Amino acid sequence: MQIFKSHFNSNLGKHILFWVFVFLYFILTANFNFYSSYVQVVEFNLMVVFTQILTAYSCLYILIPRFLNKKKYIVFGVLLLGLLFGLFVIYNLFKFWYYDPKYYETYNELGKQYAKESLLERLAYPSVFLSKCIKFLTPTVLLLVGRIYKNQQQILQFKEQKKTAELLALKSQLNPHFLFNTLNNLYSLALEKSDKTPEVIERLSDILDYILYRCKDQYVPLQKEVELIENYLALEKVRYGKRVNISFKQAISDDTYIAPLILLTFVENAFKHGVKQALNQAQINIDLKAENEWIHFSVENTKPNTKLESKEEPLGLKNVRKQLELLYLESHSLTILDINERYLVTLELHNNKK
Repeated sequence: MQIFKSHFNSNLGKHILFWVFVFLYFILTANFNFYSSYVQVVEFNLMVVFTQILTAYSCLYILIPRFLNKKKYIVFGVLLLGLLFGLFVIYNLFKFWYYDPKYYETYNELGKQYAKESLLERLAYPSVFLSKCIKFLTPTVLLLVGRIYKNQQQILQFKEQKKTAELLALKSQLNPHFLFNTLNNLYSLALEKSDKTPEVIERLSDILDYILYRCKDQYVPLQKEVELIENYLALEKVRYGKRVNISFKQAISDDTYIAPLILLTFVENAFKHGVKQALNQAQINIDLKAENEWIHFSVENTKPNTKLESKEEPLGLKNVRKQLELLYLESHSLTILDINERYLVTLELHNNKK
């Protein structure tokens, strides 16, 4: 059973099945008023299918790949016309030497008149040649359409696999970056033997649980991302204390979904570039709301007095831009403003409701 299944899953099995269906179509749609027996129907249509097979595989495996795909259009057209005329000659030879003499008595008057004509006279009818060309080429067109569809499906599958691989690569870069920052927080508190260490461990445990096990899907509930941000803010509040004032406003619904770890990167950057080097108290304002078909997110932070910041875009931000391009295509808007004493990031995403 396995061998049978494997055989018919192969290209050879599919092509054999295709031509069996073509032949059966001709048999089942034949007008038996013009034939004397089933044998006559079978013999005639076997000849037609034979010419169609020669046409199909000559085009698919010789003319199209060697000439049409290489943009040699004139050569392709001349060779295709020559192929069709050659098959038209073979078809008429079959009719002239075998089929017409054998079944001459079953023909009507018009058929008998045509059967009496010489081979050269039969080849001189342009309308007959054109009609036979269409008949010879019809299965070729069907096979070509099938091949194009299959190629398109393979291309789409390849693009989806490539997209998934890129997203996994981006996440693998993002997660260690985040973990490095939070573990640094914990390390500092442990050195100080702070009473807040258990709270930090609990928050970090929740963060790790989410990153490692609960954000593997392409889209996750927005509420889960909010909880992740809240845990991160709690850790940073422990670390910086009164050095930073944080405002986090949110208005979301339960049926809103978003690509994971997108928003967190902007919050991380606000602390890294707005608080870490600040001499005075820093301010971070985070606003998140979901309405209609869009998610609106903004992060605003004060800029430090020092001028030590690199002008090169952070790795985390580069990763987020790439994720947005892969997952949201044209359905997102990202604006980053560096003005006076503040830094403002505004992000709008399409609301992926489930």
